[in-house]
Amino acid sequence: MKRPAADDSRAFLSLLLLAPQVQIPRPVYLADSTSFGANSLKPKRVAVRRVHMRERLGRLTMATSEVVALVKRLEPRFLEGLPPAALASIIAAATRRQFLAHSVIMHEGYPADHLFLMLSGRARGFCMTTRGEKVHVLWFPPGEVFGGATFLSKPLDYLTSTEAVIKSTALMWDRATIRSLAAQYPRLVENALLIAYDYFVAYRALHIAATYQTARQRLAQVLGNLANGMGERVTEGVALDVRNEELANEANITIFTTSRLLSEWQRKGILTKRRGKVVLRSPENLMSSEA
Repeated sequence: MKRPAADDSRAFLSLLLLAPQVQIPRPVYLADSTSFGANSLKPKRVAVRRVHMRERLGRLTMATSEVVALVKRLEPRFLEGLPPAALASIIAAATRRQFLAHSVIMHEGYPADHLFLMLSGRARGFCMTTRGEKVHVLWFPPGEVFGGATFLSKPLDYLTSTEAVIKSTALMWDRATIRSLAAQYPRLVENALLIAYDYFVAYRALHIAATYQTARQRLAQVLGNLANGMGERVTEGVALDVRNEELANEANITIFTTSRLLSEWQRKGILTKRRGKVVLRSPENLMSSEA
């Protein structure tokens, strides 16, 4: 069977980010007790040990005022333009959850009945091919939401899964709650539509890059976008916790090409590469020099 072009499938998945993303798997298993078969999109359960929901998804205690203060610092697009009283009401209706590193938060193919807002850590959407290959979609740093299909009146299933890359916390609303809040605060729906629009913009950029840009231009753009979206300011510049494999996947190039270009840019003093981390001295200069 002929495999679809990697750039086409990745661009299409990026477009669908607001579509199915998350749902609480039933029953809940340890993160390392799930594996994926080569001929199935459904997870196979191996070495199964049931874990109570509070053990897997730690229910955290924090006053609403503290969470509101944290959310204000993050400035999530989903909650833009809401008056303080409305913001406090929406946050009070959510449940705060903690997810272990490398645990799958939600699986594709489950009903879309939960919406999440990242508070800390980092998550990433992915799906499995019929060959059992893991295809990454987009990153979800603090302040980003996923599971937007929960808003829709027509029940849908999640098209992709979401996993915590590192230990993470998030606010969670169930379907009935978020739809009730959306009716009470229409700005939530407007913000969700603006986020959806941003993904159309991302799809267009991915399509153009895959069609016209060189490998080095695509990798430079990926590094620049990641630096702006989830980079951490350090003394040397902007630090990214990202592996070569992930960069190669994002830029739709080989790992060999990724390693070669990173080594070249390191010799030029543009960045510093360590195991699982890249430090960009100036993301803007990298993107402009390779434009």
